[in-house]
Amino acid sequence: MKTNLKTIVTSLAVFLVVIATAFSQSQRKPGGLEREEFIEVEKNVKLHVTDLGVGKPVVLIHGWPLSDAMYEYQYAALLEKGYRVIGITLRGFGLSDKPGGAYNYDVYADDIKVILDKLKIENATIGGFSMGGATVIHYVAKYNGAHVSKLALFGAAAPLWTKRADFNYGFWTKEDVNGLIALNNTNRPQLFESFGKIFPANESSVSPGLGAWLGTIQAQASPFAMGESLKALRDSDLREDLKKIKIPTLILHGTQDKICSYELAEQMHKSIANSTLVPFEKSGHALFIEELPKFNSELIKFIQ
Repeated sequence: MKTNLKTIVTSLAVFLVVIATAFSQSQRKPGGLEREEFIEVEKNVKLHVTDLGVGKPVVLIHGWPLSDAMYEYQYAALLEKGYRVIGITLRGFGLSDKPGGAYNYDVYADDIKVILDKLKIENATIGGFSMGGATVIHYVAKYNGAHVSKLALFGAAAPLWTKRADFNYGFWTKEDVNGLIALNNTNRPQLFESFGKIFPANESSVSPGLGAWLGTIQAQASPFAMGESLKALRDSDLREDLKKIKIPTLILHGTQDKICSYELAEQMHKSIANSTLVPFEKSGHALFIEELPKFNSELIKFIQ
């Protein structure tokens, strides 16, 4: 009898603890917004998504070989103004999965579509930097502006990043990019160093601290994804895509850009009917930090 009584008392105590814990949890208010940080876009491929704030959505796509972390100082400004910021890190970069397979603007655009579908985003401003600019151009053209009502391009690698017989703009030839791919496959630190030297307008326009910060971001990229993305940059022609863009478009571009020539911005402006081009006279390719206050101000003004 004593044993049975002891068992009953113990069971009752455990039951009361369970009830008390359940009651306590039911009274708790969620601290988070119940949003996923990693979203599956296809089997065995999840992308990292920064999703902060609750206002009108702004979707940002990073450049090569960075991640959505590059927009740290845009997130801060946009959140302060009451916007919802959604930064998508493309497959192969940052904290996103790094599968084998295809890496091109079609795949990137498809991934973005899946995420915006799942998040049920509407009337967003979508922006992209460098390769991310080319990606969002292709997204808007391919999906007829699904989920978005405005487009912003920052130092975009478009409509072509390499010269052609009928497109003699920019700095790079296909042979130049082949050299970058070879360097990626043999001495990636040297590739990072070489690009770091031409990323800003001059040696003093990006502080050593910010340069080191960007270095930590790009080091997360998959070497395979970097090489395949360089092939996409080398071979893609988005001239027909530009003609399909009907939504208001903002083009921000450094006049001293040594990676994506300002001539490219002028060509985009000519080809996108409802576009505004804002030159950044003190910036190279790193306009999002070289002229940070102006960059954020122009972007927020456009969104409003």
